[in-house]
Amino acid sequence: MPLTAQPAGSAEPYVLSASLDNARHLSSLLRAVHFQDHATCFATDNGLRVTVEDAKCIQANAFIQAEIFQEFAVQEQTVTFRINLSVLLDCLTIFGTSSLPGTSTALKMCYRGYGYPLMLFLEEGGVVTVCKINTEEPEDLLDFDFCNTKVVNKIILQSEGLREAFVELDLTSEVVQITMSPDKPYFRLSTFGNAGSAHLDYSKDSDLMEVFHCNQTQTNRYKISLLKPSAKALSLSCKVSIRTDAQGFLSLQYMIRNEDGQICFVEYYCCPDENITEEM
Repeated sequence: MPLTAQPAGSAEPYVLSASLDNARHLSSLLRAVHFQDHATCFATDNGLRVTVEDAKCIQANAFIQAEIFQEFAVQEQTVTFRINLSVLLDCLTIFGTSSLPGTSTALKMCYRGYGYPLMLFLEEGGVVTVCKINTEEPEDLLDFDFCNTKVVNKIILQSEGLREAFVELDLTSEVVQITMSPDKPYFRLSTFGNAGSAHLDYSKDSDLMEVFHCNQTQTNRYKISLLKPSAKALSLSCKVSIRTDAQGFLSLQYMIRNEDGQICFVEYYCCPDENITEEM
């Protein structure tokens, strides 16, 4: 790949340097969390995490492990910056969202540190484009503290089952109610729209259910408007992990396999709806 060498005129070392043979591996994951214009990026030796939040109620994280990149070097313990995600996606797809068979857009991504722009060097078919995107001061983000010891209920479903459920959701309902229980109905999605209540149940023995660990019955409601953005990640994923903690906070972790068969993850955290009225 012609972009592996450090660009000329860059005497000051980069705190972050990464390269990909196929920029779509990055752009497809970033589109899965693109429901706000700005994102905060965190780079460590383990890889890159891109975080997007809205109204302190929902947070999305795209994880791209270091092994996905052909080159990934971080010179500090953590490199953090805020960036316009819409602009970043436009740059990553500057040669188009789909390439001709047998071709791909190669990417070299460099960042010198605080106050410097993020530099992208993109090459396809011998044509190189250089993009410089201004970075901003990172903002404080929510810490959902979703460690395994605080998880009350957890299931892992094949994504096709949840995709069908999202299609059938009554969008006139403001909320979706999620019930997880060691007993029937085990896992239930409910809506309360203009046509009345609707329920979709999954048995713990369903072919779609890969893991079922429910310790107690929980019923929580979440605004559909907050969950809608996660449909992008769901459409790309092959499996989804659904977890709740004692306060009803929801974690949706999507396992996504890229074109080369490599595994990445996108995770959504969502706060429960506090304005709950009994409509069981």
